[in-house]
Amino acid sequence: MDFLFNTNAQFFIAAYLIGGIPFGLLLAKKFAGVDVKASGSGSIGATNVLRVVKERDPSLAKKLGAATLALDAIKGVLVLLVAYFAGVSEATLWGISVLAVIGHCFSPYLSFEGGKGVATGMGVMMFMLPLETVIALIVWALGAKFIRISSLSSLTALTALIIASFIIHPEMAHAPVLIIGFILFYKHIPNIIRLFRGEEKRVV
Repeated sequence: MDFLFNTNAQFFIAAYLIGGIPFGLLLAKKFAGVDVKASGSGSIGATNVLRVVKERDPSLAKKLGAATLALDAIKGVLVLLVAYFAGVSEATLWGISVLAVIGHCFSPYLSFEGGKGVATGMGVMMFMLPLETVIALIVWALGAKFIRISSLSSLTALTALIIASFIIHPEMAHAPVLIIGFILFYKHIPNIIRLFRGEEKRVV
């Protein structure tokens, strides 16, 4: 158990446990009295919170959706900030980033189920690759405005971020970026299938 006293290990565990906090589920239950895992797409993310709560209270839905988005992004950055000021290596920061996303997507509090990882991934990428993330957010905003399909906008933005990282930082080790990208694409497989079938719902 000596590894538990290793600073890197402590940050990795904290990233996974904090990343796994299902804010969308908690907020929707507390303030709207609904279980987002049993409604809509079953996801704990901001899009499903917005969609499910909107059926009861459109005004509250926007607030809870925004709060879920913010908290899911912040929880990915929280451990990174502490680790950064503790002086850990860049490799450790990337490990924290990956584990925060894994925590959200495979939460230890939800029998290793979770959300799609977009907000948490956006949070850690904004910390690690700010310029690429700004590019991705612009792509996402355009997709949200004109396509209005959340999953497609998110996946397009993710693809843009990955491509931009190779162009802007060709010298960096891209494995963590690709791992996070793979996890997000994997969690979106049901959405991708619905997209090909023309069944994916638009955000109204």
